[in-house]
Amino acid sequence: MSRILVVEDESAIAELISINLRHAGFEVTLAASATAAQYEVDRVLPDLVVLDWMLPGQSGVALARQWRGSARTKELPIIMLTARADESDKIAGLDAGADDYVTKPFSTNELLARIRAVLRRKAPEALDSAVEIGPLLLDPGTRRVSRDGQEVKLGPTEFRLLHFLMTHPERVHSRSQLLDRVWGDHVFIEERTIDVHVKRLREALERVQCARMIETVRGAGYRLTQQSSALSA
Repeated sequence: MSRILVVEDESAIAELISINLRHAGFEVTLAASATAAQYEVDRVLPDLVVLDWMLPGQSGVALARQWRGSARTKELPIIMLTARADESDKIAGLDAGADDYVTKPFSTNELLARIRAVLRRKAPEALDSAVEIGPLLLDPGTRRVSRDGQEVKLGPTEFRLLHFLMTHPERVHSRSQLLDRVWGDHVFIEERTIDVHVKRLREALERVQCARMIETVRGAGYRLTQQSSALSA
């Protein structure tokens, strides 16, 4: 379930957005100020932020710039949601680092569509769409993994790990990156624990001759490949 942080100081609007997001299957956290938003981001990094411009203490634009300047939050998906509709305002919001810009009054259906579009671009593992790489099919909705109809039994952690790798194929991910993106940066475990879960994932995939799709890149980390050589095991 994707975590959405809604930063909005008008309680009626915040509640409207929250209700619609929860009905759409998202986990929602509300913040009514820049200070509260920063606290929530420091506590648990969300999958996306819906950010108002006019906030108590610090503007949403300034907060977006602050997040873009930090290594931890520079890739954090941000949608500005504001009554400031002038072209110059839109340019300023996008230049500050927003991935999209929605003006008030707004359609909740359009906002949901824009949230899904940004997540598809920047955090595809946060969506519930089925993913197919090579012979493997992973369905987050049913939490099933299969090859040619043969189901692969995975634990919750190995499922999340495979989901992330399948939504970012052919890319090398370090242990620290996997720890942040799969476990969450609020979880404190040893990086070497990643190796244990990769081993378990390979053992499960071995039953459908897909273990070699998970490659170890020495000195760098792990990646999932769909090259034919990895499917000949």
